[in-house]
Amino acid sequence: MTSILITGASLYGDTIADVLIDGEDIVAVGPEATGRVTATTEKVDGTGCILLPGLVDLHTHLREPGGEEAETVDTGTMAAARGGFTAVHAMANTTPTADTAGVVEQVHQRGQEAGHCDVFPIGAVTVGLESERLADLGAMAESAARVRVFSDDGKCVFDPLLMRRALEYVKTVNGVIAQHAQDPALTPNAQMHEGAVSAEIGLMGWPAVAEESIIARDVLLAEHVGSRLHVCHLSTAGSVDIIRWAKQRGIAVTAEVTPHHLILTDEKARTYSARYKVNPPLRTQKDVDAVREGLADGTIDIVATDHAPHPRDAKDTEWDRAAFGMTGLETALSIVQATMVDTGRLTWRDVARVMSEKPAQIGLDARHGRPIAAGEPANLLLWDPSTTATVDPADHASRSSNTPFEGMDLPGTNRATIFNGRFTVRDGELVHG
Repeated sequence: MTSILITGASLYGDTIADVLIDGEDIVAVGPEATGRVTATTEKVDGTGCILLPGLVDLHTHLREPGGEEAETVDTGTMAAARGGFTAVHAMANTTPTADTAGVVEQVHQRGQEAGHCDVFPIGAVTVGLESERLADLGAMAESAARVRVFSDDGKCVFDPLLMRRALEYVKTVNGVIAQHAQDPALTPNAQMHEGAVSAEIGLMGWPAVAEESIIARDVLLAEHVGSRLHVCHLSTAGSVDIIRWAKQRGIAVTAEVTPHHLILTDEKARTYSARYKVNPPLRTQKDVDAVREGLADGTIDIVATDHAPHPRDAKDTEWDRAAFGMTGLETALSIVQATMVDTGRLTWRDVARVMSEKPAQIGLDARHGRPIAAGEPANLLLWDPSTTATVDPADHASRSSNTPFEGMDLPGTNRATIFNGRFTVRDGELVHG
């Protein structure tokens, strides 16, 4: 493996410095980097670009095993690399469900074989995601995959006693429960956000209170048992208020927002295009403004993609028959730049916190979200914020094309992703092998 010298890039958007990589680690930053260059060092001109720690996604659906027609670990992690990610956490709603040590080890091994980024499997909380009995959380935690995040995402752990037992159990393995907050009794046959638009166009509504009531219950349960809770894809203004209250109370809760909830509203449902059908649904402009504020002030800890690929026939159909979900790995940072950086709500150093450092901390990813400094792992992203590109799913690495941003002009280009000291993306193109 040859050494790599990145010159002229702005670290975190603050300081311009050269960075030298040798093997899997950063070996020098600043003037010392140039002094240690050899004849075989590969040089990358980072002028005008931002150098960030490689992004970490705490909420990715890779579909394998069982859903390979939509995505595989290989194609999903190629999409991750294209988006600047060096680690993703793979959700458990596969077929079979990732509720045993054997399945999570299979997903982990497939990630190692693909080699585009680290893949950390998320284990199911309950057997088959059925909310009837706990899965063997201990066996998954002790497996080669070392699972530390557990979630029934796609379904809510609705039984409060079962949720309490799960929170108690993960304390013993230093884990976290990541909850899909949706009261099923309040959302039967729900198709979109319940509000003025759903009433006008005649689609069954998904009320905000169905999310907020579960979050309120779960933060109190987490406080009661002294355990860690993570709230998946928070989407309403009321949810932001509840998380803010819980943090002020000292409860160990973290929360995520998706890129699509930072920019799109339920007005998109008027098109009846199922590419805008997602769970939780797109909310109102008031909710979008609230989650942006929550991310800016630290109430919401991280951005997570909820990358949810589907085969074309699952989306190119009537709204009420279409699958929920959107792809997001390859557009996430552009959306964050457009909504949070270019509007002055976040700095690039903040972006490193919400898209790399804090997700890695929540998932206990020791080699990710680390400082750009000598002796640290070489998991990096070189981002050019000055460019603009039109989203075309035909150009994406994902096997699926169900992006809600098709045709939109979005800022920023990934110049390079470096994973464990080697390029997975260079000059915007995937590097194989």
